[in-house]
Amino acid sequence: MIGIRELGPGDAEALLRIYSAKSTKYLGRAPMDAAEARSYVRDAAASAVQSPRTLYLLGLDVDGDLLGIVKLHRDRPVAAISYILRADAWGRGYATEGVRKIFALAFGRLGLPEVRAKHHQDNPASGRVLRKAGFVPTGEHAGFMTYAIRIPGGRADPRPAPLRSPCVTMLSSP
Repeated sequence: MIGIRELGPGDAEALLRIYSAKSTKYLGRAPMDAAEARSYVRDAAASAVQSPRTLYLLGLDVDGDLLGIVKLHRDRPVAAISYILRADAWGRGYATEGVRKIFALAFGRLGLPEVRAKHHQDNPASGRVLRKAGFVPTGEHAGFMTYAIRIPGGRADPRPAPLRSPCVTMLSSP
């Protein structure tokens, strides 16, 4: 079963596999090292107790196996999502399902009206994930393809407001 959950102290090792060289190719960052993984878990725990909470940094878990991270960023004018998967989990629909689960949080419990995302133009698989999850392309900015989804009155609007400035780098998938 696919679920999203808070990260815990035992997740640092899994983060090393998730933030590998192959998975971080389009992020403009190096793969994660052990010290960064431990810090990441601490940062996730700290964000979970913030009030108001501005970052939902959640693990994508499949039958007890942490194979990705899905984030909801609320620290900007319009909320944004990002994700990253372990390379051996690509192409199985996990990223799409993770994005949909974040939507349940964003549009359900949090009542957000809109969520945005973007991905590197050389990473079209992330665009396929976003479109399958319900995002609508809104353009291109600085080498990134931009997307949005708006839920006015509880229904997806296929005509999201245009992006003035992209919100977050869509984390890597195939």
